[in-house]
This record gives sequence, structure tokens and C-alpha cells, in this order.
Amino acid sequence: MKIDSKTVDKLADLAKLEFDEASRNEIVNDLNRIVGFIEKLNELDTSSVEPLVYLSDATNVMRNDEVKQVITQAEALKNAPRRDSDYIKAPKVIDKK
Repeated sequence: MKIDSKTVDKLADLAKLEFDEASRNEIVNDLNRIVGFIEKLNELDTSSVEPLVYLSDATNVMRNDEVKQVITQAEALKNAPRRDSDYIKAPKVIDKK
């Protein structure tokens, strides 16, 4: 598989990225090196290798959840920079258009 400027432009459009011609050429070169590395890995015979699902054989020790009241609502609101009567006010992060 060969990566060209057209492919990079398509990826940039999908990722909403903009860059100049010099950066585009660097990205083309980098992606071609990555694809070349992957193609080199595909030459290996991995038919006798077990798939790796977890990095270790350790099992996760689960505990039962215990409901605790560590901090009261009044204590939480006392440290809030902005608050309403019962809630912490946060800045708007999603702008509806």
C-alpha cells in the first residue's frame, strides 16, 4: 500500500486537520514508513503463536462496593467556585447550534 498526498488530504479532512505543503510531505513519508513496517511484520509466520489477550496471567481482585457518605453536599458546595442552591455550576462546554 502506497500513501500519497491525496490519501493524506482525505485523512486530514476526516480528522479536521490543516497543514502546509512541507508538513504534508513529512506526513506522507512518515505514513509510508509505518505502512512499510507493518508490511514487514506481515512477512512473519505467526501461525503457531497464541493470540495475546492480556499482558499478564494475574487476575483482577474485585471487591464489593460499599456505599459511604464521605462528604456531605454542604461540604462539597462550600469549596465549589460557582454554585447554585444545591448544585455545582460548571462552564458550558457543548455549544448547541
